[in-house]
Amino acid sequence: MKKKIKVLDKGFVELIDVFGGDRAAARAARISYMSKSDPQGDKRLIELLMTNGHESPFEHIVFTFQIKAPIFVARQWFRHRIGSFMERSGRYTKFDEEFYVPAKDRANGLEEVMRAQMQSSFKTYKELLENGVKKEVARMVLPMSLYTQWYWTVNARSLMNFLNLRADKHAQYEIQQYALAVAIFFKETCPWTYDAFLRKSYEGDLLEV
Repeated sequence: MKKKIKVLDKGFVELIDVFGGDRAAARAARISYMSKSDPQGDKRLIELLMTNGHESPFEHIVFTFQIKAPIFVARQWFRHRIGSFMERSGRYTKFDEEFYVPAKDRANGLEEVMRAQMQSSFKTYKELLENGVKKEVARMVLPMSLYTQWYWTVNARSLMNFLNLRADKHAQYEIQQYALAVAIFFKETCPWTYDAFLRKSYEGDLLEV
């Protein structure tokens, strides 16, 4: 199983930990009726849960990811509030000169203009630090294209909501690419749930059913 997937030019999605799996959702569902464990029937139960929109059992599958992405992607991602985030601190750490520069077609051929502006802002950032300005103040000149990192801990129900909204052509291209990487980890760790999700609950248009 993959542990780390490269995204965009310098970003990645890395699976740090996963608690539970397909059978964890089935076990949680069975407590409602105090039914006995049935390993042979777990896949059918997951299908039934997804078909009928009974999504609470999927909250018992929990993932932790480490993400490296541009700040503008992070700000979209953090709007998915049912999850836990811990981002690197620009107050206590010095940022590296790592910016996302879009491809030529995304920048209408002006990607070098964008790159020059990013480099200029980082030069100012370094100058401020060298002259004793605190990191928490100097970072104010840095653009939204700067790469940041964070941990994201999320249950499978919320992860599916993320994929519905971000693994979709209406989402911005850059976050689409991250959503596709998250989907790969979801498929590899919870194949029954992933398959049922695509066929019964998925509302986007980028993942293949």
